[in-house]
Amino acid sequence: MAIISDQHMHSTYSGDAKNSMEDMILAAIEKGLNNITFTEHMDFGYPYDKSNGELDPGDFDLNTDAYLYELLTMRAKYEDKIKIGFGVEIGMDLEEVRNNAIYAKSHEFDLIIASLHVVDKVDPYYPEYFADKSEEEAYRLYFDRMYENLLKFENFDILGHLDYIVRYGPNKDTDYRYEIYKDTIDKILKYLIEHEKGLEINTAGLRKGLKDVHPTLDILKRYKELGGEIVTVGSDAHSVGTIASDFDKAEEALRECGFRYYSIIENRIAEYKKLS
Repeated sequence: MAIISDQHMHSTYSGDAKNSMEDMILAAIEKGLNNITFTEHMDFGYPYDKSNGELDPGDFDLNTDAYLYELLTMRAKYEDKIKIGFGVEIGMDLEEVRNNAIYAKSHEFDLIIASLHVVDKVDPYYPEYFADKSEEEAYRLYFDRMYENLLKFENFDILGHLDYIVRYGPNKDTDYRYEIYKDTIDKILKYLIEHEKGLEINTAGLRKGLKDVHPTLDILKRYKELGGEIVTVGSDAHSVGTIASDFDKAEEALRECGFRYYSIIENRIAEYKKLS
């Protein structure tokens, strides 16, 4: 396996994850990884809906001090077997820009992933997001809000799962094409490049029935064409069984798009690793 670093994974410090930090570490070692970064959820203002029975209020409010304490303990315990990064996945929200900005400065993170999980107080994970709009309107609104958030919140390193919304669309990626949303997606990519931010290849969509990684090959190729260089790879694992899942497909995507390397972020700085 050419890619031996998973830069997006969650333990039970994230309310939707299944396994402890130590279990995730042991599984990563077993899979031959030499570098992982925990990126626990911090979503200020997340619209919890008790009727769905899946999340409790506060599940995405990270207890960062407890998380860091255990991470440092695990880092010392397994220092001869694997490198463990201290990261966070911050949920962008136009109403939470100040909270996100303050939080991003609160600790010395190795990696900050900025992700869009909520649009106008609804998570596209739930069907209600699509109830009053066509699929194309729903996708376009998502990309528009992503760009608006990027203009407001800039203290991050990597943009997570750029087309996350496609996982949950009524037809998923059947009718989804980069060209349809090129105007906004190109603005997003140009913003990342101009501000020296990276793009994530996230393999979770493949586990959810999509034909391609997040973002799609066409978007990755466009990022490369525009001059993008920083690309991390993350499984978005929420359980031991999904760590580094489909990394062979991530490698294929990188090579097909003309990349000869992937990136690891440590101390907020990108390091480039050649694909063997």
